Amino acid sequence: MNYDIRLVKLVSGEMVVGNFVGSDIEDPAILQAMPTQQGTQMILLPYGYPFDQEMQGKIAQAHVLFEYKNCPEELKTKYIEAKTNISMSSGGLDLSGLGGGGGLDLG
Repeated sequence: MNYDIRLVKLVSGEMVVGNFVGSDIEDPAILQAMPTQQGTQMILLPYGYPFDQEMQGKIAQAHVLFEYKNCPEELKTKYIEAKTNISMSSGGLDLSGLGGGGGLDLG
């Protein structure tokens, strides 16, 4: 399957990563920052969490406020791993260049 993974901000203010198909974001995941003792961790969760445990559903393009020019490759990899349950790499998401300071916790 070919993925067109993009990072967007919705009109609600939520940061979402998902697969763009036509004008919809399919299988969206929400990206949340969580402060920890080690710094800020980025957490990738299904958009419907806690009621949906898997990445499913669609968000219409009309609900997108902003599309980030670049989606970090590590974030794309973690999205695909979470979506497919296939490990593609090791280590956490390094957001040190983006003002974050931690890894991506998919648990």
